Amino acid sequence: MGKVFCIVGKSSSGKDTIYKKLLRTSTLRLKRIVLYTTRPIRAGEREGVEYHFTSAEKMACLQKEGRIIESRSYDTVHGIWHYFMAKDNQIDLESFDYLVIGTLESYVKIRDYFGQDKVVPIYIDLDDGERLTRALRREKDQPEPKYEEMCRRFLADAKDFSAKNLEEAGITRCFLNQDLKACLSEITAYILSFRGA
Repeated sequence: MGKVFCIVGKSSSGKDTIYKKLLRTSTLRLKRIVLYTTRPIRAGEREGVEYHFTSAEKMACLQKEGRIIESRSYDTVHGIWHYFMAKDNQIDLESFDYLVIGTLESYVKIRDYFGQDKVVPIYIDLDDGERLTRALRREKDQPEPKYEEMCRRFLADAKDFSAKNLEEAGITRCFLNQDLKACLSEITAYILSFRGA
C-alpha cells in the first residue's frame, strides 16, 4: 500500500527545492500530485508543474461535483486566492507512493481523507531571518513584486506553524533545511524507512 508524503513548512523554507530534488531521487520512485490554485502564475512557473492554474468558477464546479479533497482560501492583498486538491485520477495508492507540498491545514485534511496510516508529514523548518531573505530575493525577481503579500504570508506562517498547531496536527519530527544536502539525505532515509510498512 502506497503513502502520500506531504511536505509542509513556512514560506521560503525550501519546500519547492526539496520537493523537486526528492522527485528526482531514483531510489524513492515518488510520483507527483499537482495541486490546483486560482492565484496568478508566477514568473518561471508552468501549468501542470507547480500547480494547475484555474479559475474560481472551475473550482466551484468541481466543488459542486464533490471532486475536491481539500481546499484553502487566502484573503490576500490582491484578492482571494484558492488552493485545492481534486479527485482527478492522479492518485493510485495501491501501486505508488506520492509526494505533495501543502500547508499544515491541507496536510490534516489530506490525512483525514486518505487515513492516518497512508499520509506522512515532512515538516521543513528554517531560521526566520534566512526565510525572509530568500522570500525577498524571490519577490524581487518577479515582473511585478508583491511585497505586501510576501509580508502577509511571513506573518501568517508564525501563527499557522505555532508549536500548538504542530502538536495538534500530530507533527513531532522536523527537518532543518540549514544545509540542503544533509536535509535531503535525512528526508530520503526517512521516506525509505516506510517501504514495506
